[in-house]
Amino acid sequence: MKRLRVLVLMHESLIPPDSLKGYTESEILEWKTEFDVVSTLRELGHEVLPLGVYDDLGDLRRAFEDFKPHVWFNLLEEFHGVGVYDHHVVSYLELLKQQYTGCNPRGLLLGHDKPLAKKILSFHQIRTPGFFVAPRGKKTRKLAALEFPLLVKSASEDASLGISEASIVYDSASLQERIDFIHRQTKTDALVETFIQGRELYVGLMGNRRVKVLPTWEMLFENARPGSPLIATSRVKWDIKHQEKLGIKTCRAVDIPPKIEAKIEQVCKRAYKALSLSGYARMDLRLRDDGEVFVIEANPNPNLSFGEDFAESAQEIGYSYEQLLQKIITLGLNYQAEWRLV
Repeated sequence: MKRLRVLVLMHESLIPPDSLKGYTESEILEWKTEFDVVSTLRELGHEVLPLGVYDDLGDLRRAFEDFKPHVWFNLLEEFHGVGVYDHHVVSYLELLKQQYTGCNPRGLLLGHDKPLAKKILSFHQIRTPGFFVAPRGKKTRKLAALEFPLLVKSASEDASLGISEASIVYDSASLQERIDFIHRQTKTDALVETFIQGRELYVGLMGNRRVKVLPTWEMLFENARPGSPLIATSRVKWDIKHQEKLGIKTCRAVDIPPKIEAKIEQVCKRAYKALSLSGYARMDLRLRDDGEVFVIEANPNPNLSFGEDFAESAQEIGYSYEQLLQKIITLGLNYQAEWRLV
């Protein structure tokens, strides 16, 4: 394996220490992905430079000139504190004619603009819950075609920010209250969509032109109250004590008929291509009891922590964590950005 100069791009507050010794589990959780990626790439023999940025593109330019990376390993999820600005940073890397891991600018833009992504999916006849957008500063009117219960979330934030059990609403008063909450807390428009009762599934994909679909993963709520809505709230994803209370675990989905598994794979591939994704991504799905598959969200550049869903599903088909990171680098080096075609 060729030794590469790998610049790992991340938020300035997430530069990891050299060792986990002395840190609590909650402290480690903040920068676990960054630690896992940096330490593993070094173990593979690469020359690794972690670069933390916040709002200065000059940091990237200086690192480009001084370090001369073969590839940028992109773990950056925001710029200037704005989540949807990450595609601008990748665009800047392309303007510098740099090779990078993960998704291209167009795919990042479409994946993070949830209403636009849903419109594109609908155009391609890929099932996604019915929806409408409640813009900030404007009066909200529910679409007559949508029936309660509805799910209210941010139109652009990820990581389940602003999502709780109260996000599922059953009447007009609760709907308006939750829309106002999303506007206040996230400072974004609210996305209101039909709540799909069913199994919570995640499917990882890797590839540029040819796409590899990883095994279907499922979130289970082993201690949840019977009849309670099972959704991946912010606390479900990030609160360790809450996870233990609800018996949250993710694992390979079982008891899905082969015909439905084939449908899931086809739907995920079609959505990946429709949204111009590249590198690697995760599809969040709902599988209804009648076998209908709904794409809830597309997540370019999902969590790459060791032991988390994406890495675990890759391991199911023979990719060790080291091999997974090396595969992601190879995909980045082979991505045919427009500047490489001129």
